Amino acid sequence: MPNRKKDFINYLCFICVQSVAKEFFMLEKLKAEVCQANLDLVTEGLVIQTWGNASAVDRERGVIVIKPSGVPYSEMKPEHMVVVSLADGKGVEGKLKPSSDTLTHLVLYRAWPGIGGVVHTHSLFATAWAQACRPLLAYGTTQADYWYGDVPCTRKLSAAEIKTDYEANTGEVIVGTFKKLKYDPLQHPAVLVASHGPFTWGKDAHDAVHNASVLEFIARLNSETLRINPKIKMMQPVLLDKHFLRKHGPGAYYGQK
Repeated sequence: MPNRKKDFINYLCFICVQSVAKEFFMLEKLKAEVCQANLDLVTEGLVIQTWGNASAVDRERGVIVIKPSGVPYSEMKPEHMVVVSLADGKGVEGKLKPSSDTLTHLVLYRAWPGIGGVVHTHSLFATAWAQACRPLLAYGTTQADYWYGDVPCTRKLSAAEIKTDYEANTGEVIVGTFKKLKYDPLQHPAVLVASHGPFTWGKDAHDAVHNASVLEFIARLNSETLRINPKIKMMQPVLLDKHFLRKHGPGAYYGQK
């Protein structure tokens, strides 16, 4: 009997160690993914200096992983990523301060359970449209392949929203914009924050970076389109439906299935 008890205790210890090891491995994997997503923003030409951030969420563990604030991309490594609680934003792991935009990311993750990664940049063309406080209307099929219509621009934040809880209020204004327009964030994976810049999201951090890259191209494309024809109208709804729905939704047939 004593031997059985000892064997049972050893078994429980083994299970506990295995569980801890799995938790550690999964978190380290997410850190590596988030670090790479941030480095990809540089490769894609979407950020200069330290202007930008990417994050990812682990909903099962209730945490997000995000880049540290103000750390040069050339020095960034997975171990520099910061882990914070999804519920209250408190630090869980990491010696460095998280990105100053962490609270904005948290608001989006809490509001939209279908997203797994968030990116914020100050890319040239998308930020220019945000500073102009103008949405990116759907003029053609390139945009329709990614957005089921336009890329909205938020209202400007009030003085009170800016002075108190600015980053969290930025997230709330984004969420409020989508509620007002009755947009599905999975069908419109980007927004322009008025006078600020773009945020994108996706199923994971890599997907959010991909959408940020596409958004920058769309912003430049729209700028050129309006330069050529300032009176251009939005594309036909039937063409918008065709291009978006052939890549997204239950009837999608684009690509290899």
